[in-house]
Amino acid sequence: MSKVIAFKRPSPKDKHKGKTLCRSGFHKWKVETEQKFDVKQGKLVTVLLCTRCGERKHKLI
Repeated sequence: MSKVIAFKRPSPKDKHKGKTLCRSGFHKWKVETEQKFDVKQGKLVTVLLCTRCGERKHKLI
């Protein structure tokens, strides 16, 4: 017979941990890729990543 593993369902506290600030617009940005060149616009692009929710933001220099 196969072994059955019982999985624990995450609590709502653990499921939404760290997302309340991001919903209010207070992201925690971290530089992911710095000094990438955009050929079409001729500018440098910095890619920012939120460490809490994983949202990406592109910044042209």
